[in-house]
Amino acid sequence: MKRLDRILIKLIIIQFIILICAQVLVQQNHIQPYLSRVVQYEGVNKITITEWLETFSQGE
Repeated sequence: MKRLDRILIKLIIIQFIILICAQVLVQQNHIQPYLSRVVQYEGVNKITITEWLETFSQGE
């Protein structure tokens, strides 16, 4: 049982590290156009980041 507990703890730690990395990655402004499919649906994938942000801020 101790072996199973160690394996589960290691998996939880790995999942937590991956979660933190994913959250940091999503927060980066220069990576968001590559992660968001909304950009493709809105047809704004050919414009600059500033214009892209202005497009989405108009809807709010």
